[in-house]
Amino acid sequence: MKRPVIHSQHLTRRFGHLTAVEDVSLTIDRAEIFGLLGPNGSGKSTIIRMLCGVLFPTEGDASVLGFDVRTQAEQIKRRIGYMSQKFSLYPDLSVRENLEFYGRIYGLTPGRLEQRIADVLAMISLEDHLEKQAAHLSGGWQQRLALGCALIHEPEVLFLDEPTAGIDPVARRQLWDLLFELSGRGVTLFVTTHYMDEAERCSSVGYIYLARLLVLGDTDDLKTLPEVSPAGTRRLELILPAPAERLLRLRSMDGVLDATLFGDTIHLLVSDSIPEKTLIEQLEVAPEAVEIRPIAPTLEDVFVTLTDAADTRHQAGEPAGPTRRLEHGPGAILPQTSGKSESRSELPSSSRLKELQTRKSTTLSGKATDGFTAICLKEFSHIRRQPVTLFFLLIVPVIQTLIFGYAIETQIEHIPTVVFNLDGRRYSQDLVDSFMNTRIFEIIRQVHDEESFRRAMTSGESKVGIKIPPDYSIHIVRGEQVAVQVLIDGSDSQVATTALNAANLLGANLSARIVYASADASRIGTSHDPTGQPAAPIQMRPRLLYNPNLESSHFFVPGLVGIILQLVTLFLTSFAIVREREMGTLEQLFVTPVGRAGLMLGKITPYSFLGFLEMLIVLCVMVYIFKVPINGSIPLLLALSLLFLVCSLGLGLLVSTFAKTQVASLMFAFMIMLPSVLLSGFVFPRSEMPQIIYWITFAIPVTYFLEILRGIVLRGSDFLDMIPAFVGLVICCIVILTLSIARFRKQLEN
Repeated sequence: MKRPVIHSQHLTRRFGHLTAVEDVSLTIDRAEIFGLLGPNGSGKSTIIRMLCGVLFPTEGDASVLGFDVRTQAEQIKRRIGYMSQKFSLYPDLSVRENLEFYGRIYGLTPGRLEQRIADVLAMISLEDHLEKQAAHLSGGWQQRLALGCALIHEPEVLFLDEPTAGIDPVARRQLWDLLFELSGRGVTLFVTTHYMDEAERCSSVGYIYLARLLVLGDTDDLKTLPEVSPAGTRRLELILPAPAERLLRLRSMDGVLDATLFGDTIHLLVSDSIPEKTLIEQLEVAPEAVEIRPIAPTLEDVFVTLTDAADTRHQAGEPAGPTRRLEHGPGAILPQTSGKSESRSELPSSSRLKELQTRKSTTLSGKATDGFTAICLKEFSHIRRQPVTLFFLLIVPVIQTLIFGYAIETQIEHIPTVVFNLDGRRYSQDLVDSFMNTRIFEIIRQVHDEESFRRAMTSGESKVGIKIPPDYSIHIVRGEQVAVQVLIDGSDSQVATTALNAANLLGANLSARIVYASADASRIGTSHDPTGQPAAPIQMRPRLLYNPNLESSHFFVPGLVGIILQLVTLFLTSFAIVREREMGTLEQLFVTPVGRAGLMLGKITPYSFLGFLEMLIVLCVMVYIFKVPINGSIPLLLALSLLFLVCSLGLGLLVSTFAKTQVASLMFAFMIMLPSVLLSGFVFPRSEMPQIIYWITFAIPVTYFLEILRGIVLRGSDFLDMIPAFVGLVICCIVILTLSIARFRKQLEN
């Protein structure tokens, strides 16, 4: 006795105000080939997604293999196979790699996986294409591969959403031969299709239109529906020359209810009151050139009739109609293929089914981390096949470090300076030399008229203008105060501030030198240094630690390491989930038993290894090119860097759970990177920020990593010194990964 494996009652799904599926009830027996037909947008794919447990019903109930689609979706996914409407395998993976990936997803042990790959390859005849990438297969071979991946774990139920769409007739025929073989082995098949000849091959069919299942039953029984060939009518096939030219005339004749071109013939639905002789006379064709014969209705006639009736009711504001069930007897014979009649094999007994279930040798545990290894190995394969990713991950950061390391310079020197010396004597020349000796000012030109002096400043040629009065030397000799005009271009505040401070300091130093010289000459009491020379009473002796030469590279390059690491890893992983969603592979993964944590962590792990390698390369650039020594513990630095990498990769995954497209993902990534650069302390000191902004900076992971980098690299800090930054980074990592996994759902939203 057959056991139903798929059962639904009043299944309904709404998306806002749109009802995609309404009140669908059906029952499908084991080893049955059930065909669901209907136009695009009628709800076929939505029904499959609900039965596979990736889309929750709005109303109604359904079960597959006795498991409820709402509460036991993961148990369903372990025992079904799914082949989506669009080719949704990984095009850059080979045939073997795709099969291995899905085998690992379903937890097959290595030995069992090899056996299943061999069995599936023999079934789908892809042995000669084993190492070929899926993208290089023809449409028919791609469909075979998709079927093979759906069968790798020996499912009891197979959902096929328009499996033959877009492939040639020969490939379609071969694919159906495989389906018959699977049905003979006891696999239940749920197939959606647009092709009437494929519907004829199914054990039973259902027709859905305007979101409602209009009819359900055996194909032969459907053709006997009274509305298909109403009482008082008959169906005829008309064979005549140039049938297309006479189609419109036939449709306008009285008593002709329907006329459809069917190849080189015309199929008619006519009233019994019209003799065949009358039809021929009205066509004005020689009787010997016309052949008329009665025919039975086709499935196309059935569905066209049901569609017209549903449209009429819909336009009248009535429901499309309740589901009509036409029961068919057991032991139905499958349609003939290849000239031979195939009957279904006897269904396996419960003990045999139990044996098959045990024989699968899976390693699935039902944990959230299921599928981690499969996802991780798949990501490594993607990276290996995409040299651009490796270039972006390993080479681009080095280039950025070199460019920014040399470009970012906080020490302002060689400011273009123009001199207008109206004195021209020795003391004025000494003043010009003093400006040059500071290395802050670079004398690019000396002018001799007011207009040239003004033009040099307004044109931007020089940033500083020094105007020495004509009586400068006289005032110096007399010991009188003299004013030297220093004009500074304020359009660049950093350059202007440096020039202002340098000019003031130079003036103070020159004044002190003159005072000391005068005091020494007059022997007035003053302070002296140990050699007896006049000196200031108090001498300050500052000492710079960690970066005594105030080299910008020592401050900025360690920070660049953190910023660039976050930039690269964030952008790489922010596309991870979004790319799978746009390719359609994410929906295919949703139907598998892969755990949420297994999927997310499996994507992070490969990039963590590559990010760590990138970290080593960038540190080598820092040490050997920019001569920034690592004063602290290198193992401690690497360990904390790995923690930051995981945190940054998790941040990218979190972005990919919010974004629906890769463009949106890019925008989210930029929104995160800008605060990371401006508020982390990389450019501006956090202590000088407004209090509310200062507290916000604690939510930015790179803030803590910059403290770690500068502490270990520059100050030689140990772990005790880094505990506050370490704790902050750990908290950020836990929060980000938890949010990423919590936001990720193995459910479709539409």
